[in-house]
Amino acid sequence: MCNLPDMPETLGKDDKPDKPCRKLSMKPAGWTVLVILISAALAPTAPAFAGAEAPAAGRGGFGTANWLVLTAYLTVMVAIGAYFSRREQSTDDFFLAGRRIPWWAAGLSIVGTGLSAITFMALPAKAYATDWTYFLGNIAPILVIPLVTAFYLPFYRRLNIRTAYEYLEKRFNLAARLIGSGFYVCFQFLRMAVVLYLPALALSTVTGLNVYHCILVMGLLCIVYTVMGGIEAVIWTDVLQVVVLFSSAVLCLCVIAAEVDGGLPAIISAGHQAGKLRLARLAWDPTAAVLWVVVAGNFFSAFMPNTADQGVVQRYLTVADLKAARRAAWVSGLSVIPTSLLFFTLGTALWAFYQAHPQLLRPGLRNDEILPLFVIQQMPPGVAGLVIAGVFAAAMSSLDSSMNAVAAVVTTDVYRRFKPTVDERRCLRLARWVTAITGAVGMAAAMLMAGYHHQIKSLWDVFLAVLGLMGGALAGMFILGIFTRRTHAVGVCIGAAAGSTTAILAWQFSPLNSLLYGAVGLVTCLAVGYVASLLLPGRQNHLTGLTIHTPGQNHQIFQ
Repeated sequence: MCNLPDMPETLGKDDKPDKPCRKLSMKPAGWTVLVILISAALAPTAPAFAGAEAPAAGRGGFGTANWLVLTAYLTVMVAIGAYFSRREQSTDDFFLAGRRIPWWAAGLSIVGTGLSAITFMALPAKAYATDWTYFLGNIAPILVIPLVTAFYLPFYRRLNIRTAYEYLEKRFNLAARLIGSGFYVCFQFLRMAVVLYLPALALSTVTGLNVYHCILVMGLLCIVYTVMGGIEAVIWTDVLQVVVLFSSAVLCLCVIAAEVDGGLPAIISAGHQAGKLRLARLAWDPTAAVLWVVVAGNFFSAFMPNTADQGVVQRYLTVADLKAARRAAWVSGLSVIPTSLLFFTLGTALWAFYQAHPQLLRPGLRNDEILPLFVIQQMPPGVAGLVIAGVFAAAMSSLDSSMNAVAAVVTTDVYRRFKPTVDERRCLRLARWVTAITGAVGMAAAMLMAGYHHQIKSLWDVFLAVLGLMGGALAGMFILGIFTRRTHAVGVCIGAAAGSTTAILAWQFSPLNSLLYGAVGLVTCLAVGYVASLLLPGRQNHLTGLTIHTPGQNHQIFQ
């Protein structure tokens, strides 16, 4: 949901404000795993990397009360998985929850999936280090929701599909379906690595927790409750995680307002005077975070998760009908307004706090470590544990969605596609194994990043590049399928290859702002795919009910 540019590791001269700053039914083994994990996490550890400093002492550090709160929260996550495990009797239950999810829960789950730990720490960090330039871009996804509810949801709801990529085969051919599925799975593996590694790195730096232990705790707990409870456990844990995440941010804001003379009005006033609340930079430079780049980049980037991401489309399919799916989409879309306001305000408040107390800053601190540092230094015992639980919640709500969605894609688009008569129980067993393996691969990738962290200049830059590399082309395939009649399978596959190639070339050899990688991939896929379909021969499938131009008798698709 929230797309940000790559962030400098520390506050440099280019990040200074414009004006002078003013100071101011799984087996019991699942529970056994949980106990082992919490015991390992509680064990004293050295800082994650050689030379790392011990955490600054705050109000008692990360003491017993905080550990109890964090342990209780993680225990509840696994308990939810155990509760819903009794309902998982088929792959329809495991991937679609029997279509019994309330629309508001599905919408909040989409919110939780988009609000990764990257967002939880990176949005405040960006406002802390610079200004509100990215705020308008952050709410750009609202513009995508009307298109989703009017055109995409009717296809997904009425074609009786389990994955979004089944549509690509119905519209084009099997190759298009497998290309779409492959793009999605590859993207999710990298996404899981990033959403696990970044919060683990920040937490290890300011709390002294070992970064590998953080990755293991988040990853293994997600595997336990997702394997047990399927998508139903994922959705309801996401709902809880959204509540914890927002509560944590509000608590931090309240503590800062109480610590700064004059409270929130003084913070806003100081931020305004220092240029910290600037909303836009007006220029045509495509290499900078100017207004049109931020808005256009986020708009195009929002197309992939809202129209072609199995993790989001899956939520639309877990509710009872099309009306409920549309409501869920609007819940997720409108949520970006309060989300952006809250986290950007929190970032400005952190800036005001450390302007008033500069002695509390640690030299060389990375921007995305500022929120965890504040939590450890200033939050009361127990409350700090809740906020750190919010960081865990933000990471886990993204990770569990990726695991279940990848399992759905592998089971449905690959295994079941080539073995249509396979036994349902066997498919369910495979789905659980794929879920566990996906989580393990994500943890391994995150640990690999941790091992080579000094050689990675900007993880967020890599993340946006891969989103453009795969997400832009994937979204373009769906646009060609739904909105054109003349595009055929050969053309769309060529378009997808061209979109991905152009995006990676833009990443490697152009000075374009990273927010535009997705737009480059999507536009190239559309142009090349459509022209190739006009110039090259290709077999056209029967289009009734598969495009907006051929809705079928009685408008079956678009009722």
